[in-house]
Amino acid sequence: MSTNINLLGKGLKYLAILLLLFIASPISLTVGFKALKKFKNTPKEMLSYLILGAAAVLIIFTIFFAFKTFKILLNAIFNN
Repeated sequence: MSTNINLLGKGLKYLAILLLLFIASPISLTVGFKALKKFKNTPKEMLSYLILGAAAVLIIFTIFFAFKTFKILLNAIFNN
């Protein structure tokens, strides 16, 4: 039972990307809600909905990417 070093390196790179996604996705959601509050009943209101939609997609991708990252790390450590 040895560790696959190449797969572990890939998993650690993905973990660094995941850390950035964990920071960026809630911040973008907060910015979207603040923009929605500020641009109420103005033409820029569509921009705030666009930011909220992008933030929602980013959060869903972050959750998917987290499962993928931890699967890679587990396969690197506990390979058969």
